[in-house]
Amino acid sequence: MTKKLALVFGGSRGIGAACVDALVDDGFSVAYTYVSNAPEKTAANVKAYRVDICNAQEVEKVFAEVTADFGQAPSCIVANAGINVPPAPVGQFDPANFRKLVEVNIVGAFNILSEAAKRVVDGGTIIAITTSMVRFAVPGGGPYTASKAAVEGLIRSMAKELAGRGVRVNAVAPGPVDTDLFRAGKTDEMIAKSAAISPFNRVGEPREVAEAVCFLASDKASWVHGQVLQPNGGMV
Repeated sequence: MTKKLALVFGGSRGIGAACVDALVDDGFSVAYTYVSNAPEKTAANVKAYRVDICNAQEVEKVFAEVTADFGQAPSCIVANAGINVPPAPVGQFDPANFRKLVEVNIVGAFNILSEAAKRVVDGGTIIAITTSMVRFAVPGGGPYTASKAAVEGLIRSMAKELAGRGVRVNAVAPGPVDTDLFRAGKTDEMIAKSAAISPFNRVGEPREVAEAVCFLASDKASWVHGQVLQPNGGMV
């Protein structure tokens, strides 16, 4: 029996890398993209592709390459690729940094989701990674949160647009997760404050988010559609 194929955008580190490993463990063949961190490990059923998601032509090309290399179109697409920038109040936020967020987290995500809508197999799944901060306001996090809220807007519309093909479309919105991206520029005190948001007094692990992605990619989530799943340790 041919393994199903998953395509993870932004799969070289952090949550994305955990998604690659977890999907392989669940029996998928996995293609994943990176932009600057070349893959350190490969396997017979795993292949990496360098892609700039801000370039719509590159996104379109990788779908074609993945389909040709694996001999099938992806049945699961994970839109994880994104960036963050130093937080600041809206009134003091660097406009250049906001443009970066828009270009990668909104335009880049649109490029992925637009092509995914065309390329995913009937009955497949599309999953976008957003953030629990869309519902839990954090001072200084407004611009980043806004970029992820836009993605959730795309997901909700796509859920209605693709239902006729049996394609399930959802988002996973984690709270603080212990990744290089999360730790960048943070002091121990800032990390402790993030941990204190959860009643468990810790931040999440990438694998804990990846397992939520795998659930949505599986038949166990056959009746979950147009939803935002929040693995955030009680960040309410």
